[in-house]
Amino acid sequence: MDRNAFLKRGALSAAALASLPAFAHFSSKSEKDGKPLDPKIVRKGEGKKVNVIGDQQTFKLTSEDTNGLFTLIEEVNPPGTMIPPHVHTKEDEIFKVLEGELEVTVGDETTILKAGDLAFAPRNVPHTWKVVGDQDCKTILSVFPAGLENMFAELGELPPGPPDFPKVAEICGRYGITFIS
Repeated sequence: MDRNAFLKRGALSAAALASLPAFAHFSSKSEKDGKPLDPKIVRKGEGKKVNVIGDQQTFKLTSEDTNGLFTLIEEVNPPGTMIPPHVHTKEDEIFKVLEGELEVTVGDETTILKAGDLAFAPRNVPHTWKVVGDQDCKTILSVFPAGLENMFAELGELPPGPPDFPKVAEICGRYGITFIS
């Protein structure tokens, strides 16, 4: 190996080694307020089950699990289940369909998501969804940052039957969500 190649390799190696502490520090950024994240395994069928005005949810990871970074919810709903158009001001959502079909409108675009498809609904952009087709739809809902599961839990405590929409709107409003008529 000639001198220039040796120096070049040496400089690249030194740069790579020097970046390791920075990378190690960056990769531990999942700590918030100095509290490290604990690993968690969630098995099929595990999690807190909540009926959110007909939307059957299972909380898989919550703010408590992720130090407020994100929430992960599994939804399994029959055809016809829907959420009216609304806007979030505090969080972004990702809907990933695992089974069935979900009609999603985000902003001005409406599409049908099938198994493997996903939609991103950023904060401040109106969106809605409805289960379509002839089978249940299983969806993973990811929410960034976490905390929306608290609203869902509160909505899940409302009495069964047709929802009291003014009460629903009041609860959602406290979490920065408004419905669009």
